[in-house]
Amino acid sequence: MVNPARIASYAQSQLQRVKTDKADAKLIALFGQRHADELQPWQPEPPVRRRLRALVRRYEELKELYRMESNRLDTAEMSVKESILSVMAHLERQIEQALKEIRKQIDDDDDLRGQRDLLVSIDGISDKTAALLLAELGDVSRFDSARAVVAFAGLNPRLQESGDHKGQVRISRIGSASLRAGLYMPAMSAMTYNKAVRALRNRLEQKGKTGKQIICAAMRKLLHIAYGVLKSGQPFKAELALPST
Repeated sequence: MVNPARIASYAQSQLQRVKTDKADAKLIALFGQRHADELQPWQPEPPVRRRLRALVRRYEELKELYRMESNRLDTAEMSVKESILSVMAHLERQIEQALKEIRKQIDDDDDLRGQRDLLVSIDGISDKTAALLLAELGDVSRFDSARAVVAFAGLNPRLQESGDHKGQVRISRIGSASLRAGLYMPAMSAMTYNKAVRALRNRLEQKGKTGKQIICAAMRKLLHIAYGVLKSGQPFKAELALPST
């Protein structure tokens, strides 16, 4: 298994000028031959995980559609407002139905239910966020470390500098956009109600970090904590996540 972005970058490095099925197949074969020691064997994902991911992603799509219709309503002419309100009402019912199916999917599976209960023990993570984490991360045993989970979400810091030029540290964004978007509000909440994340926020504020940098750090901290409770099978304890003094 290889991130498609690596193949695309490899094609650019080889100055590939032709884009055909035959050329792509040759390029992928060459990449696999040269990087055989880095390749991971594909493992079929359990159907329950695939169904949960499909439900969670559909739920997010429905919320986005509702937001778009709500924005249209603000500036719409009276002649179309009734139509927009009708669509919004239908979307509300669909969103609620998707939530029920997500809860049922998790409740009916012992492993998912247990992992959901571990995740919601973390201050800042709700049932909805727990469902998103379970759907997008899959089986956390496939990650070697919490840093790998952060990289999967595209939240790992990326520094660009050359010679005397010192670039800003930004997140890589090479990863799950759904996870990044879904962790924003939980991180905001955790900075207030989660002792470990609040302590992190205070330390970074004292160092003069910007608000965006602090939020990204809080999102990474939540992922570290989520990985920890899922790997250990133990509920969240703030004192264990606080830095030692």
